[in-house]
This record gives sequence, structure tokens and C-alpha cells, in this order.
Amino acid sequence: MKKEEHYRRLEQLYLGANVQQLFSGSTISVAHSKAEITLPVDPKYFHGAQAIHGATYFKLLDDAAYFAVASLVTDVFIVTASFQINLLRPVSGGTLKAAGIVRSVGKNLYVAEATLQNERGKEVAFGTGQFMRTNQPWTSLEHYRPGNQEEES
Repeated sequence: MKKEEHYRRLEQLYLGANVQQLFSGSTISVAHSKAEITLPVDPKYFHGAQAIHGATYFKLLDDAAYFAVASLVTDVFIVTASFQINLLRPVSGGTLKAAGIVRSVGKNLYVAEATLQNERGKEVAFGTGQFMRTNQPWTSLEHYRPGNQEEES
């Protein structure tokens, strides 16, 4: 399989995941060793003080780092082993953009970092994760296989 096809299948997998029903309007772009994810801010992501809850920061950072690593692993599904997050400032509007890049590649353990910016390009959070290979082939996942993309109107 060509690398570009793997990247498009990873994007399809991301968008097809059930959890994405909670994060509507999200986009993803996967390339070699990197991934970018955007999410329009919606009040449904707010904590009691009317700003984005840390769980949303985590999801965006983890996903961006994860898919950066996944771009390099073409045979099996990977999982997040650990993730350290640093929250810098609150966000209550606009669009968030997470960018992930791979920092270290081992035989079974990968390290990637991600930054999260508000729509003005100001960093609002960053994180570093460790990711491990599994024995589960990508092709066993419904939304990774070809022909599972939803038809666009």
C-alpha cells in the first residue's frame, strides 16, 4: 500500500470513530510523521467556568500525536501508553488546531508531541505521548478498510 493511501485511511478511521459524534466539525490531515486536527469550539465542551474542559484539550493533543505516529506504522494498530499534558490558557471560542509530530521511533515504542493553538495561533496547551504497537492489523478495523468512506453529497 502506498503511504498516501495509508494516510487517507487513517483520516477515515479518525472521522469514523464513534467518539467523533461528540466532536462534530473536527477535521484531520495526516502526512509523514505528522498530523493536524481542527475543532470548532462549541459550548458543549465547556466546564462550569465557560471555557474548554481539559478532556477536550487532551483528546486533540493525544489524537494529533497518535496519528503522527500512526502515519509511520503501516501494519498494526497502535495505542497510547502514556500522555503528559500541559494546559496553558483557557479557550472559549474560535477554532482549535492541534499539530502532532513524531520525536522518537523505537522498535515497539514511539514518542510524539503535540501543540494546541487557538485561532490566533497562540499556544494554549502542549503534550507528549508514548505509543506502542499492538498485534491487531489496521485492516481488521472497519473504518480503516477501503470502501468504508461515507459518500459526500
